Amino acid sequence: MKPNEVLAMAKEKGAKVVDLRFMDFPGVWQHFTVPLRELDESSFEEGFGFDGSSIRGWQPINASDMLVIPDASTAKMDPFFEVPTLVLICDIKDPITFESYTRDPRFIARKAENYLKSTGIGDTVYIGPEAEFFIFDDIRFESAPNRAFYEIDSVEGAWNTGRDEGPNLGYKPRYKEAYFPVPPMDKFQDLRTEMLLVLEGLGIEIEAQHHEVASGGQAEIDMRFKPLLEMADQLVWFKYVLKNVANRAGHTVTFMPKPLFGDNGSGMHTHVSIWKEGKPLFAGDQYAGVSQQALYAIGGILKHCKALCAFTNPTTNSYKRLVPGFEAPVNLAYSSRNRSAAIRIPMYSSSPKAKRIEFRTPDPSCNGYLAFSAIFMAVIDGIQNKMDPGDPLDKNIYDLPPEELANVPSAPGSLEESLAALKADHEFLLKGDVFTKDVIDMWIEYKTDAEVNPVKLRPHPHEFSLYYDI
Repeated sequence: MKPNEVLAMAKEKGAKVVDLRFMDFPGVWQHFTVPLRELDESSFEEGFGFDGSSIRGWQPINASDMLVIPDASTAKMDPFFEVPTLVLICDIKDPITFESYTRDPRFIARKAENYLKSTGIGDTVYIGPEAEFFIFDDIRFESAPNRAFYEIDSVEGAWNTGRDEGPNLGYKPRYKEAYFPVPPMDKFQDLRTEMLLVLEGLGIEIEAQHHEVASGGQAEIDMRFKPLLEMADQLVWFKYVLKNVANRAGHTVTFMPKPLFGDNGSGMHTHVSIWKEGKPLFAGDQYAGVSQQALYAIGGILKHCKALCAFTNPTTNSYKRLVPGFEAPVNLAYSSRNRSAAIRIPMYSSSPKAKRIEFRTPDPSCNGYLAFSAIFMAVIDGIQNKMDPGDPLDKNIYDLPPEELANVPSAPGSLEESLAALKADHEFLLKGDVFTKDVIDMWIEYKTDAEVNPVKLRPHPHEFSLYYDI
């Protein structure tokens, strides 16, 4: 869509205001709204000013002025606002040099796509994330110097089988047994379908929606694969839609990877493939019907996985899910059908177009622009350097004897460990100036100061159960 077409669309849809949206550094959508008369064709070149010092991880206060530049191709009408509102996703630029801002996650994703084309290896990288989430009915939490707690509730929670609900009708999914039950056990079929239809109405193609394994309302809605930048844009719309559909129905959605103890966490299995001139490059005659390039791509992810986790699993809570011996794929191996491996080659279809690799370690707390770009850079580094992934591991990893399991490396055990790995291993991300040293350094600094250290400094509530009487 071109700027003049956006203006025509706004008139046709009766838009009164324009919502300008952009992604902050950690990965939360930000916005401000202007009257429709403020938007003209020049706006798509000159942009709108805002205070960059108030955005986490961005500008110092003495250099706060920034510009948002609307991308005409992203125009959509907001499905929730009372007033008809045109939404435009924006890029960030410096108002003096007019250069793109290096810490703008969307700019990083755009550079990743351009870098692929510059290598000559391919022209399109397709991304297909499977973002899991929880639908809760109530959430309360507090973290103070003298007290800390959280309390979650859900009509589906297995912990509520004995609650007086006047009457309690049962049908609470058991822990780890909530995959695919029909109603009345599945309480959120209609809500998920509403989410699906709102997404489809925005032009976001959905493949399926279903209940997930955990009790308490865990769910999944799968988007059809798209090019990297387009999918990163879709992921922010995805989270926005799910949260707002749930909110207006009196529920709350979280993409926090491990909100419940003792049940499955939420992952975001991410499918990746590279194409050139309309042909899939990951189909071939090697293991599981993939090409040698696909195996090299797997080698790249396995080599750099510990560093990748700083972007694909970027919260301290992420590592409550990534615990060896439990459900999450922490073991750095690959397989055709083994879901306990970090990388899987899906076998649903024999079509060459369906051949891709599935990286199962990421979770949906990530900033998609950064996570997808980092995964791609590991993939392309593996191809360029012909990284051998070794032999596939088609055994059940959790049944391996200790001496054999010791030879299978694991993902990091904490955010602090993944940030240390990123500090030691990030040269592959700097190729093509996709990520810059400034971005890497600021990511490590922000995550350490704002998340790792505050969590390390606080007593954990369970420590009182363990140690108060010592």
